[in-house]
Amino acid sequence: MKSERSRVNLANQITIFRILLIPVFIGLVIYYGDSARGEHPNEALRLWSAAVFGIASISDAIDGWIARRFNQRTRFGAIMDPLADKLLMLSAIILLSFTSWRQHFPLWFPILVIGRDLLSIGGAFLIDHFAGKFQIHTHWTGKTATFAQMAAILWILLDLKPEWLIWPTVFAATFTALSGFLNLADGVKQLQAAGHD
Repeated sequence: MKSERSRVNLANQITIFRILLIPVFIGLVIYYGDSARGEHPNEALRLWSAAVFGIASISDAIDGWIARRFNQRTRFGAIMDPLADKLLMLSAIILLSFTSWRQHFPLWFPILVIGRDLLSIGGAFLIDHFAGKFQIHTHWTGKTATFAQMAAILWILLDLKPEWLIWPTVFAATFTALSGFLNLADGVKQLQAAGHD
């Protein structure tokens, strides 16, 4: 019974709330994209999509702090929290690359982000299979990449200077690629260490 209660603690409730916000965000982005095809885009939808994305992003920091501060770490949270983050970020990047917004990401950006994530997931399964257990080592470049991706997404959602979009996009892409490379290097080290055991 105690473990069941721990699954629905405050930190996990915030994570679930963030997951529920994702389809709301997706709907707002799609509907705004549809309205942007006409002469009078519905700017309220754009602002609401930015607000929902901002709330979901802030909730990520809040649930992590609560889990650490009040010892509410659970297996459910360890799995669902990063999954919620990935779903939010990938849905935003994909939608803002292919919907009819005034600004959008260049095609190479979602390819880079999705490719990095697929390689990381595939590498983790491969290492777990051959090494017995995959150790996740967080690095500041990964956190910087996530923050930079959020900034680039908000740049589009808030319709900031279109001519400057390339700079937050390149910054996010640089740290996305760098964090992916470091994850790959760490995975190779773990495989080598397993081979020597």
